[in-house]
Amino acid sequence: MHRFLLLDDTDVQQAFAAHLRHLREQAKLSRAALAQRSNVPAPTIKKFELTGQISFRQLLLLWQSLDDLARLYALTQQDPLNAKTPYSIEEVLKDGL
Repeated sequence: MHRFLLLDDTDVQQAFAAHLRHLREQAKLSRAALAQRSNVPAPTIKKFELTGQISFRQLLLLWQSLDDLARLYALTQQDPLNAKTPYSIEEVLKDGL
């Protein structure tokens, strides 16, 4: 059975923020220490962790400092012909997702 999730941009932003905050805390880094490591200002990191809002470039700098950037890059390398993401309710109903 497939589970269908309705996500919006805010959900994804918050998920990225929570993931990177978890990694920062796991690495026992303060926001100031991460700022020094990533060249992203500490106030920007705080805002990101609280709101999920950050520039794409700064997101990549944080990700690179806390996780494997190749993992994020790999998401762009999937074959779109094999993807089963529905784009309309009609596709959901037709495919029985």
